[in-house]
Amino acid sequence: MQVKSFEEYQQAWRKSVEQPEQFWEEIAGNFQWRKKWDKVLEWNFKEPKVEWFKGAKLNITENCLDRHLEKNGDVPAIIWEPNDPTEDHRVLTYRQLHDKVCQFANVLKNNGAKRGDRICIYMPMVPELAIAVLACARIGAIHSVVFGGFSAQSIADRIKDADCNIIVTADGSYRGTKEVPLKSTIDDALVQCPSVKRVIVLTRSHTPVSMIKGRDVWWEDEVKKVETQGNPECPVEEMDAEDMLFILYTSGSTGKPKGVVHTCGGYMVYTGYTFSNAFQYQPGEVYFCTADIGWITGHSYIVYGPLSQGATTLMFEGIPTWPNAGRFWDIVEKYKVNILYTAPTAIRSLMSFGDEVVAGKDLSSLTKLGSVGEPINEEAWHWFDEKIGHGKCPIVDTWWQTETGGFMISPIAGVTPTKPGYATLPLPGVQPILVDENGKEIEDNGVSGNLCIKFPWPGMLRTTYGDHERCRQTYFATYENLYFTGDGCLRDEDGYYRITGRVDDVLNVSGHRIGTAEVENAINMHSTVVESAVVGYPHDIKGQGVYAFVVSPGKHGDEEITRKDIIMTVSRIIGPIAKPDKIQFVSGLPKTRSGKIMRRILRKIAEGDTSNLGDTSTLLDPAVVDEIKAGAL
Repeated sequence: MQVKSFEEYQQAWRKSVEQPEQFWEEIAGNFQWRKKWDKVLEWNFKEPKVEWFKGAKLNITENCLDRHLEKNGDVPAIIWEPNDPTEDHRVLTYRQLHDKVCQFANVLKNNGAKRGDRICIYMPMVPELAIAVLACARIGAIHSVVFGGFSAQSIADRIKDADCNIIVTADGSYRGTKEVPLKSTIDDALVQCPSVKRVIVLTRSHTPVSMIKGRDVWWEDEVKKVETQGNPECPVEEMDAEDMLFILYTSGSTGKPKGVVHTCGGYMVYTGYTFSNAFQYQPGEVYFCTADIGWITGHSYIVYGPLSQGATTLMFEGIPTWPNAGRFWDIVEKYKVNILYTAPTAIRSLMSFGDEVVAGKDLSSLTKLGSVGEPINEEAWHWFDEKIGHGKCPIVDTWWQTETGGFMISPIAGVTPTKPGYATLPLPGVQPILVDENGKEIEDNGVSGNLCIKFPWPGMLRTTYGDHERCRQTYFATYENLYFTGDGCLRDEDGYYRITGRVDDVLNVSGHRIGTAEVENAINMHSTVVESAVVGYPHDIKGQGVYAFVVSPGKHGDEEITRKDIIMTVSRIIGPIAKPDKIQFVSGLPKTRSGKIMRRILRKIAEGDTSNLGDTSTLLDPAVVDEIKAGAL
């Protein structure tokens, strides 16, 4: 499956464009199917409707586990590094992981789970999180993993949208010096969720929790029951290639998160192919992705992609700066990591601690580096290259989205010539184009436009759960017969792509997408807030910060208390990840006469660029702009 030279890449890409069905059929032949497909691809972007490997039967866990057992059963599948470096780490071989997945799949079945059920998973970054994900897939249940930093309200919204009947969680989790009370957050969420009949709770932090009789059970007790029943095996559920594998919620430009749906066959082929190729993974290499499984990066490139290729994947529970800012480098040294895949936010944060944190660390095992979540700035790229890769590790700067399932535009390690800040070229099977605002294709190089994809790929989303029209409107209605990414992009003279940021009302904070409307809705729930508008601004560590312009008389005239109250409100409703970095109180917002907030003006003020705000004379109250400019933070 791997291309080994730039010439091979060009040939593969050309073939994937000229004969896409034949190209993907050959790639799919590297996976295990219970029944081959009747048709490789059927599609139209109008409805939209996309079906890959139609009629094929499979189970993704056979490809991630069972097929490796005979030759590689004793190869480490997951290495787990705990939050506290003094706690013992764990290694699960493919055989051990297979056994634990079968065991927990039987636990799920004992607790009423069946094919097609939606199961919400809200867990720490421990091996049991990967086990729960794979156990769902094994029995044909659909997992909806919620990041462990989200609030009770955010969890409740996701549970209700997917109509989940089972929750898998833990008593608590550790992040640096913090203990996060996961079970009590679930309890708060479930007040609104009558569909949930069972909560399975893993012991992790030994935090005291409330266990409700008839609803809540301990993971460990349920595993013991399975052991006493003497049925360690769990036969796989035979799935159709287009059956739903998981729902993952992502922010959009409206307030309500949307459940992106991925299916079994195409997603498996795409994540396995892109992982193997982009990182040029070789048997025996230790691969460390620093993401959380609560995000798409963890789904595709901690769990499914690496395991489908028989790789050794490293999971880390903690944060990069605890107990000190050398933690990542200690992990690389401890496990002789070969491939490190992390986010520009983490890189910039670690840069800020100075080079002495890296000094003396043995990073000689590293052969490849990767970057994910947002465009990496040149300064961070060079630091990563020089201080971590010592100039000998190609950097795979990947551009992709929750909706794409896997890498779209990315260098292939050691194959594609790289440029700092550029995602470089599309992977084989990906057909990007730039269009102007009217949807007309921009064919020249050296120009910017809106990034679209003109042909389907196996890993793409199929719908948004329970609301197909939203899927159509969000991704396929802006430009006819094109998937619109929502990103602006520059294509340089060499045809290399550089992502320039979102062109819709979505922020990219620390590599995570947050809808401005979502944050505004949360701010507006504060009792003293009349109205708010949220924009992004350049942030040295996060890439983009959250800047809120808030109309509020304040709490007894104390702006600082009101500011803290608003931050607490956003943290409770969405989660700490969405809290504003700056809150500016204003008497009004710049609006057109029809009432539309002119975010373009607010964005420029937040960025500190007030030299040319354009014509403000047509605004309902032009004077408000001068007031906002004068009070800018």
